[in-house]
Parts: sequence; C-alpha cells; structure tokens
Amino acid sequence: MLPDGFKIKVFADGADLDVIRDMSQRPGIKGFTTNPTLMRGAGVDDYSSFARDVLAIVKDRPVSFEVFADDLPTMETQAREIASWGPNVNIKIPITNTKGESTADLIGRLSHGGIAVNITAMFTLPQVQAIVDVIDPSTPAILSVFAGRIADAGRDPIPLMQEALKMMEPRPLAELLWASPREVLNVVQANEIGCHIITITDGIINKLSGLGKDLDQFSLETVEMFYNDAQKAGYEISPSA
Repeated sequence: MLPDGFKIKVFADGADLDVIRDMSQRPGIKGFTTNPTLMRGAGVDDYSSFARDVLAIVKDRPVSFEVFADDLPTMETQAREIASWGPNVNIKIPITNTKGESTADLIGRLSHGGIAVNITAMFTLPQVQAIVDVIDPSTPAILSVFAGRIADAGRDPIPLMQEALKMMEPRPLAELLWASPREVLNVVQANEIGCHIITITDGIINKLSGLGKDLDQFSLETVEMFYNDAQKAGYEISPSA
C-alpha cells in the first residue's frame, strides 16, 4: 500500500461496514478508527450493535471507539464498558468535554488501569503535555492531534507535530496519530517527521497507489480525462455566424 521506506502505519477511518470489511482484507491497513459523527453520517442507530459488528470483522488489529457522554463520570463508565468488548479495542476520549473541562485525570485513571486510550480532538502542545504527564508508561496509548484541522486554521501543523513527538519521548508506548488529513501529501509529511500513525478515509486510501507517480504520465492522463469526458458529453462549438 505504501512505497518501500515508509514506516508510518495507516489506520482506516470510517463507519461503513462494507468499507471496513474491504479494508480488513488489506494487510496495509494496520488499524481502524471511527467517531460518533462518522457513525451518524453512515446511518448507524445502535452504537453497541455497530461496534460489535466491527469487532466481528476486525479481530487482529486495533479499533478505536469513542465515548459520547459529556460528564466525566459517565465518560468513565462508557469507557470501561466499551473496553470490555474486545482485547483490540482502544477507547477514544476527547481532550475536554463540551464545557472545556479537561479529561486528563480520567485518561490517567484509565491508562493506569491498563486500558489503551486514544485521546482525540487534540490541537495544542499544552494538551499533548497534559496527557504525557498522566498516561502510564507501561500502557499503550494514542495521541490524536488534528493536524488537518490545524492546517484549516491557516497554521502549519508540522512544527507542532514535531514538537509533540519530542514531548512523547518519555512514553515509548505512546504513539502520535496525524488526524483529519486532507490529501495524500499529508501521508508523506507525517511519515517524514516520524509520526507513528495516520488515519485516513477510504477516499484517500484509494489514492495511495499514486504515491511516487511520474508527473509527465500523470499530466497525460489528466489531458486524456478532459478529452474523453468532452467526447462522451458530445460537446460541440459551432462557428459564429
């Protein structure tokens, strides 16, 4: 799936069971992520049933499911229940609730209890440091920094992601995940800085075959596409009278 020399792991992001089933057949996909927004968009109406269907398909790679409560005690209850669904489950916890209250203490308790957490909706280095300070060094964890949305705000995410990697060095089992990528180039960028994981939708996954493609050939294919579509549409330009 990725050219030789790429070390970054690709996780498939989505909530369509047919797509997840297809992606599970691809050895280049090293894990799966989803969230309530993707699930709602895919028409999922039963969270538990959907999650169990996914876990029946994906048994050998990590799958991240997100809590959806807004108060911290209920978040913890949901997290512990979801964690019981399978040994390959990672629990996604947002960095704060909707009131801006930090979830760091909750994340620390879960991590020190042996639960693999995936901290989501992270945008800043202080947020990264807060999590590094509380997670158990002996428990795997994923820190999902939304590099794509940082770029949407007009900021270059690469220096931030590089600094996050440095902050995480004391936690060797913690992995940095490049979240919300917008294009194949983001896979290259994330790999070049040493990011551990990138989670991408099937649309971008299916474009990975173009990595390293000859640009002259790409140019010719693009010209052919424009020409063929014009022919199929039957376009004509008649001389002016």
